[in-house]
Amino acid sequence: MSAVRVLHVAQPTCGGVGGYVADAAADQAARGFEVVVACPAGPLAERVGDAHVPWAAGRAPSAATVREARALRRIVADVAPDVVHLHSSKAGLAGRLGDGLGRPVLFQPHGWSWLAARGARALAARAWERRAARRTDAIVCVGEGELAQGRACGIDARFELVRNGVDLARFTVADAGRRAAARAALGLDAAVPLALCLGRITRQKGQDVLLRAWPHVRDHRPDALLALVGDGCPPRGTGPGVLTVPAVPDPRAWLVAADVVVLPSRWEGLPLTALEALATGRPLVASDVPGLREVVPPDAGALVPPQDPAALARALADRLAPGSPLAAAEATAAARAARAHDAAATFTALAALTADLAGTARNAQDDARAETPATPAPARAVAPAARAHDAAEPPAEPPVVPPAEPPVVPSAEPSIVPSAVPSAVPSVESPVESPVESPVESPVESSGGRSPVSGGRVGSLPVE
Repeated sequence: MSAVRVLHVAQPTCGGVGGYVADAAADQAARGFEVVVACPAGPLAERVGDAHVPWAAGRAPSAATVREARALRRIVADVAPDVVHLHSSKAGLAGRLGDGLGRPVLFQPHGWSWLAARGARALAARAWERRAARRTDAIVCVGEGELAQGRACGIDARFELVRNGVDLARFTVADAGRRAAARAALGLDAAVPLALCLGRITRQKGQDVLLRAWPHVRDHRPDALLALVGDGCPPRGTGPGVLTVPAVPDPRAWLVAADVVVLPSRWEGLPLTALEALATGRPLVASDVPGLREVVPPDAGALVPPQDPAALARALADRLAPGSPLAAAEATAAARAARAHDAAATFTALAALTADLAGTARNAQDDARAETPATPAPARAVAPAARAHDAAEPPAEPPVVPPAEPPVVPSAEPSIVPSAVPSAVPSVESPVESPVESPVESPVESSGGRSPVSGGRVGSLPVE
């Protein structure tokens, strides 16, 4: 049997989603899969190298979404994958509009779209996910909380639980010597109490809640420092003791330097940052929400009510106290908890699921060919010379034509009009009202394709 050919489609291309797709692509290439990654220009495209095929798509739904869906169909026709793997809500939207892609489809939300919305928009997002599930062969959930949310929404689909994992060879427990070296490299005082919030600055990640809590932390520890490391628009008036740092390609130095890692998120799928902090042996203070609740054991940190600055401040102050025995005990427990989240197991499960879908589709095609009677050859079959080039031309792409449906009615379960989805369904991190709102990325215009890459490399990225 020929190698499994998989097309990963991703938007966004940075942060946890981008890193996950790059790592999954590298793992599958090492297993002998033919791997192609369709995404806009950015960090993910750079990591996968020659496996990248440009797909111009904005981060949030817009009037351009139907055009982006047509472009994705052309990529699918050109690549001819056995399986299309759609990552995050924007790729899930573009890849499941209209009649679908005509290939087995895996959809991985990395956090459900409706969690970023309110009111009628949230209702519309839930209704869209229920409808889109009809054109989805399997939905991959990164944690038990995400899976439970999908079922509670009434999504009728094949759910597969493939928990996020961390590379335990790269993220290792840091001793005092590594901590001192990391702080020196970052230009930080060796003794300053340091809380780290790592992630894109968005309403989802809750940095606004953390900034409201931080003055109360400083009441107890006036010398404490909070580092916000991630892209986005930093909030105005961050106050004393707050350091804002652009996103870094490798967060290990910051994790090693920190005394405690804080994730004040409003919602999550299952964040890689939490797993990386545990593997580094750092206590976690996090919101008590699905996706965090299942990875922060009670002896490795604290779960606090979401959007509760007072509770957040108390938990941080306790762990930043001088010589805190609590922080030391939690660091040991954190490293122990990380062993249950090995990325090797994650990507083994994902590859098995992908191969299973590809095999099922190939078997169905073989059965269909076996049941189709052979067509007798005509006496003469000579193509006119003037049309001899037609065989090299791809067939015309069917347009994405959304059917007309009733408008969204907030008082009842809405029926989503696909052509209206760009204005009704937000992406996981689409802009909503927030003091830490970040701008929507502009589409990157590009065209062309690439041959799939296999045999242990994804583009120019060696498989580690």
